[in-house]
Amino acid sequence: MPSDMNEDVRMNVNKLWNSVAVLIAAGLALSITGGCMVGPEYHPPQPAAVPPAWSGVSKLPADQPSMATAQPADLVQWWRQFNDPILNELVEEAVKTNLDLQIAGTRLRQARALRGIAVGGLLPSVAASAGYQRLHTATTNNSTEDLYQAGLDAVWELDMFGGIRRNVESAGANIQAAIENMRDVQVSLIAEVALDYTQLRGFQQQIVIAQNNLKAQRHTADITHKLLSVGFASALDAANADSAVATTEAQIPVFETSAQQSIYALSVLLAQPPAALLDKLSPAGSLPRVPAKIPAGLPSELLRRRPDIRESEAQLHAATAQIGVAVAQLFPSFSLTGTVNWNSNLLRTWWTDSSRSFSFGPSVNWPVFQGGATISNVRLQEALRDQAFITYQKTVLAAFQDVENALIAFRKEQEHHKSINDAVIANQKAVDLSLQLYTEGQIPFLNVLVAELSLYTSENALVQSESNITIDLIALYKALGGGWESMP
Repeated sequence: MPSDMNEDVRMNVNKLWNSVAVLIAAGLALSITGGCMVGPEYHPPQPAAVPPAWSGVSKLPADQPSMATAQPADLVQWWRQFNDPILNELVEEAVKTNLDLQIAGTRLRQARALRGIAVGGLLPSVAASAGYQRLHTATTNNSTEDLYQAGLDAVWELDMFGGIRRNVESAGANIQAAIENMRDVQVSLIAEVALDYTQLRGFQQQIVIAQNNLKAQRHTADITHKLLSVGFASALDAANADSAVATTEAQIPVFETSAQQSIYALSVLLAQPPAALLDKLSPAGSLPRVPAKIPAGLPSELLRRRPDIRESEAQLHAATAQIGVAVAQLFPSFSLTGTVNWNSNLLRTWWTDSSRSFSFGPSVNWPVFQGGATISNVRLQEALRDQAFITYQKTVLAAFQDVENALIAFRKEQEHHKSINDAVIANQKAVDLSLQLYTEGQIPFLNVLVAELSLYTSENALVQSESNITIDLIALYKALGGGWESMP
């Protein structure tokens, strides 16, 4: 390319950038001096009524552990307070691999991308084009010529009334809602892992109790059959003893089924095939130990801790900003447009002044009449904002209910556990005494059968109660919104 042509190219590029600079400067000046933001400003909502304290905390019996004030450390990794290494390992693996949590992560990426699209509306859009054509005219001269074309179009819609900025604000609130949704998924995930693990250990303990009772009942049946053989027991006594053995034996497969299904559930939560954790979790283990103190805190703290409340608030913010987007459509839109084109039949003159044409100037567009559609859209966004506010209020009340439900269940289950434990002690004494008196011929076998059945029933209920205490505590931690601070 000749040097004079290079100089022409540089001069035309400089002119192009000068035109773009004028376009940007004019847009910034108009936006700064004349821009405003229509629509309501967002203010964090205030719940209708926040109780001063939890009713379940103020009514704890004197011999029950007190509810400590909730500190962040109490809830960040609450599952570690159970002092169960296997549970800790399962939770950590679930947070890394769970598919629901991964889906929530993709929603967060989606929300961030949508905000990027919204931010793009604040900046000018520039499109470049170029082309080449070889033209042939079927005349007497039979002429053929080349046509070289290039162009640059720029459009900048000035956000005079803040509609685009409100859309960016709404998109930012949706990002926060996606973050809180991800945190809420993690809270639910950790609680579900702890719940399934507790149920697994509870079923395993019930299997152990059933096997121990089965062993004792078989021993009693052997004694009965020996007494029958020497004429000191009836055939009815032997039949009743055999029936008790068969009944207890029949319950063990039911517990084994439930235990194995709990393992399947845990495996899926960790994004593994259902049978992946069978070898690891099949050996019987004890129930997670309940800590001496548990956090409850003040109801007002719940509004800052629960991810679902924070998500609902962010959704209210997004809906409020959308009102401004709709109101801005009632006003005219202003744009700056610029076009530069080069057309030449010769490549060497393509970038010269004689081949260049350009246009630059402002434009305005005002939809004067749309049959009330714009006003209706404003009303629609206001209704959606009101729905979001009502949903927020409902979410807050449901959160308070979750905590109160967990507190009362935890407190009453501890009372129930104490009574069941006393019953187990008494029933064990009754079994020992009745078996002794029966072998001495002082009481009928029915007394032994009733005593053994009562012992087995109370021992089974005791394990269920211990499991329920842990489950109620897990529900309390979930209701308090613990377990998400470890997320990036």
